[in-house]
Amino acid sequence: MMKGALSWEYQPPRLILRGELDRETLLSLWNQRRTLMSQVNVIDVSGLERVDSAGLAMLVHLREQVEQDGGTLALSGITDRLSTLIALYNLQDIIPVN
Repeated sequence: MMKGALSWEYQPPRLILRGELDRETLLSLWNQRRTLMSQVNVIDVSGLERVDSAGLAMLVHLREQVEQDGGTLALSGITDRLSTLIALYNLQDIIPVN
């Protein structure tokens, strides 16, 4: 995988993200979100090397989308860096950090 890329592995009910989730890389995931998220209730973010504010906004959006469809979405493998970003934007109520 090239640097600055985002990849994912779809293993319903889990979506495993790897690489970088930022404004440069999230478009492909955004374009497929409806199809991908219909079977997902856990997003594993442990393989993400970098997440920026746009990537965090996308994670919040995916969670809201699943909840609007009557499901629940958990994030697993939240790194210290992502946890700090979640706290910085005061999103702990939306994205619980264990």
